[in-house]
Amino acid sequence: MSPKPFHRRLLHWFRHHGRHDLPWQSPRDAYRVWVSEIMLQQTQVATVIPYFERFMARFPDLASLASADLDQVLHLWTGLGYYARARNLHRAAGVIVAEHGGRFPTDFEAVLALPGIGRSTAGAILAQACDQRHAILDGNVRRVLARHRAIEGWPGQKAVENTLWALAEELTPAEDVADYTQAIMDLGATVCTRSQPRCAACPVSEDCAARAEGRQADFPGRRPRKALPERHTRMLLLRDAEGQVLLEQRPPTGIWGGLWSLPECPPEADLHAWSRETLGVELDAVRDGAPLSHTFTHFRLHIQPVHARLRDTAHAPAAGGGIMEAAARVWYNTRLPADLGLPAPVKSLLADLGAKT
Repeated sequence: MSPKPFHRRLLHWFRHHGRHDLPWQSPRDAYRVWVSEIMLQQTQVATVIPYFERFMARFPDLASLASADLDQVLHLWTGLGYYARARNLHRAAGVIVAEHGGRFPTDFEAVLALPGIGRSTAGAILAQACDQRHAILDGNVRRVLARHRAIEGWPGQKAVENTLWALAEELTPAEDVADYTQAIMDLGATVCTRSQPRCAACPVSEDCAARAEGRQADFPGRRPRKALPERHTRMLLLRDAEGQVLLEQRPPTGIWGGLWSLPECPPEADLHAWSRETLGVELDAVRDGAPLSHTFTHFRLHIQPVHARLRDTAHAPAAGGGIMEAAARVWYNTRLPADLGLPAPVKSLLADLGAKT
């Protein structure tokens, strides 16, 4: 006897074993689902939940997000990584207010046109919030489908991706789309996991091609490996007479775009000459801190912290309420942390510095 349709088995499993208590599921409105889907890109549910809850406490609706300063948004995103997501979320909120009367659009093409939203994210939002029939293809779904049909090749290759999209469209039911969407994501996250999949607990294992061949570990195909480039920098922890630390805002695009970071001196440069030319200051009490590393998707960054004091305090702003602006630079009081978006390694360095003052 042939097994029941894929979606029926999956929905039955979901009703008994799926995740029904995620914070964006109640209420399951478009704004909350949208924010959760953006946070969940490249990030696991367990990591996202506390960030989502803090974000909703600060920005409970679309209007509050659209009217917020980008710094406030980036501050709440600190530690979650992939900061372009936060910048696009903020930009999209402004677009929705300006072009859609402050209401999240329910038309697929309109959602797809918003900054930071691709085909799968648009489908996930409308499927979950509006029960519209749209297929999704996030990392968990790719893994489930690639294994179930033993689809060879790395999903990043266009031909493989097209095959997976066609299968996702074929399997998505006409009804119960919201539950089906959550179900297939849950299956990939909790049962059909990357390592040690729990095939005995899988509702669609009966006709899973990868399981039948004993090749679960082969699917989906791996990305062709390249050696991760190594980069090096020096980060200057420059303190004034009040113990404040100089921060610079990074360009709006690129690594850590829009975040506040420490001034970076090339490893090969003379630090004192660089500080005079770039910052217009003289340094005293220069010493190296403990080195650290931070891994990005495409390279590994090795950071050498350098501690220094400002020699001429006449050039330093007067101490005050935590931040003293100077164009794209601020003096940051580690004892009165402000709502600034900080890269994770910079936040760690500042926290260590604050604990010692």
